[in-house]
Amino acid sequence: MTIAFTFPGQGSQSVGMGKALADAFPEARAVFDEVDEALGQKLSDIMWNGPEDALTLTANAQPALMAVSLATMRVLEAKGLDLKSTAAFVAGHSLGEYSALAAAGSFDVATAARLLRVRGDAMQNAVPVGQGAMAALLGLDFETAVEVAEDAAQGEVCQAANDNAPGQVVVSGHLAAVERAVEIAKAKGARRAVMLPVSAPFHCSLMAPAADAMAAALASADIKAPTVPLVANVLAAPVSDPADIRDRLVEQVTGTVRWRESITWLAENGVETFVEAGTGKVLTGMVRRIAKEATGIAVNTPEDIDALLEKLSG
Repeated sequence: MTIAFTFPGQGSQSVGMGKALADAFPEARAVFDEVDEALGQKLSDIMWNGPEDALTLTANAQPALMAVSLATMRVLEAKGLDLKSTAAFVAGHSLGEYSALAAAGSFDVATAARLLRVRGDAMQNAVPVGQGAMAALLGLDFETAVEVAEDAAQGEVCQAANDNAPGQVVVSGHLAAVERAVEIAKAKGARRAVMLPVSAPFHCSLMAPAADAMAAALASADIKAPTVPLVANVLAAPVSDPADIRDRLVEQVTGTVRWRESITWLAENGVETFVEAGTGKVLTGMVRRIAKEATGIAVNTPEDIDALLEKLSG
């Protein structure tokens, strides 16, 4: 059984996430304490008690999601899992790349938390609230979605931001352009085209100021080669060299999250089981749509951890 570990991105957060792990395992509690200390903030209190609008803030959601993913991994490791001998690859959806890299030892949890706080703040501040938007186009293939974005731009920015799964593409850019994309997509036969409740237009050229901020932050970060290769969002191919990883993390701020292609590449290169470590089951659902022969397993509760370890030992 060839395994890849995957790590969720923004949108998977929910109040209460990680609490059961922290209550059950000191290794998980230690991760949340480490993140709180690195940020100088009781982020764990917001994660477990809300309010939801505070957790949803990009600057909080990004390190919070990483914290749950890494808490899950630390518990698995404490119970005997060795990532290097268990997994062939890691991959993460957008901010999940930072979780994947921390899990694979490229940087420590505190560094990941601080980088994601910079990333979240920079992405939020890159575009004034109300000027940017994102929309999900359902039922169109990626090439058609790209054409829709190009038709909708009309001198503004509108780009395919997330190629999540067959028939599930997210576009991002200026508000009016994204609104035009919704109408054009419907005319081109989209099953649904809906504006998304997000606070900024991620993964498009409007995020250039955030990419600059991440280039500066990553330049001084100590990045080691991961113990297993990372399949990078912007390449849909593996990287291990720290300089390459740094460049790809900067590129992904403005670049397309090529998740469908990444999962396809992993499946074509022998991965049969995808373990989603962290909050929710979004990526597991996408795996079912992209690589129909593969098995997807979501792991984010004490019971999930026991079930995974039993499956791996069997």
